Amino acid sequence: MSRRAPRPGIAGHVARKRFGQHFLADPAVVDALVRAIDPRPGQALVEIGPGLGALTQPLLERCGSLTVVELDRDLAARLRGRAGLDVIEADALAVDFAALAAERGQPLRVVGNLPYNISTPLLFHLLDAADRIADQHFMLQKEVVQRIAAAPGGKDYGRLSVMLQWRYAVQPLFDVPPQAFEPPPRVESAVVRMTPLAAPPAVDQGLLGELVTLAFSQRRKLLRHTLGARLDAAARTGTPVAFDLRRRAEEVPVAEYVALAQALAPPRPA
Repeated sequence: MSRRAPRPGIAGHVARKRFGQHFLADPAVVDALVRAIDPRPGQALVEIGPGLGALTQPLLERCGSLTVVELDRDLAARLRGRAGLDVIEADALAVDFAALAAERGQPLRVVGNLPYNISTPLLFHLLDAADRIADQHFMLQKEVVQRIAAAPGGKDYGRLSVMLQWRYAVQPLFDVPPQAFEPPPRVESAVVRMTPLAAPPAVDQGLLGELVTLAFSQRRKLLRHTLGARLDAAARTGTPVAFDLRRRAEEVPVAEYVALAQALAPPRPA
């Protein structure tokens, strides 16, 4: 069994439920995650939710400089003053990551043990800055990783799968048991690598999101009950779209959702 780090309470900080805090406390898992990230000096590395710094310190030792985003003011105060560490005390959902990449002069490498209660909103927030991100390595609830990486046809395939796979290459790396955290969560975790596609399909992200949300709103029914009216309206305005509505939402590959959004996009002004 792996050696355990001191309990956060002993370290002077009690995990706060309102922030969804579960601190990574297993050195073997930290080592595996750092090896997966493989940070190099000069890279613009950003850690979201550094907590007690279990991952922060080895990243900083490899990189020499690191930006961390921490909402908890007590934890942010602990981190300030470390050489090479830039502490942003803020909610990660309010951080402009594209602007941060512009400040750093290069695409960001974003990492973190994300609080479960904001993981999905944060993934969508980062999606808006994907063209300024080199890669992402996140510790997430295992169920969320399964949904992100799911292939069509399975129960895990859904809105999250489509909206992230159209923009990223997704690679689940390894599972992490509850005992690796302090306090232990009630669920298993997993680490995922997400690399933005170099040449993603040109599509209106808002329209794609609208169509995918509509399609999965009644996932047990055939798509004619959800998307049928939308396609009928398009046909009446002279934009017939070839799309098989005799399927359920989870049977449609990502590429077909993207093609549907492209076909339904309003024409650009000449």
